[in-house]
Amino acid sequence: MSSVDGHLEGKRIFTEYKANKTKRRAVERELEIIGEAVNKLLKINPSIEISYARMIVDLRNKVIHAYDNVNDIVIWNVVVNHLPVLQAEVEMLLED
Repeated sequence: MSSVDGHLEGKRIFTEYKANKTKRRAVERELEIIGEAVNKLLKINPSIEISYARMIVDLRNKVIHAYDNVNDIVIWNVVVNHLPVLQAEVEMLLED
């Protein structure tokens, strides 16, 4: 998740994200990796509670398989609203 921040240079400015194809593709790739990790984790232990887990995996599949139909607003919503929740949950899991 810190890789996403790195690609965004620590800024959450949608207009900059939207205007930079390289940033968009880099963030999408990071979301693919995160989605794949969540998917594997759920296969290992389906009882692990991760908010938005199904949405994360579904987004990964959409970015990979329907890349021509990726909505920048949806991606941005995930980055701003859902990744911070995921990061906090992962940190809690790692503490246990």
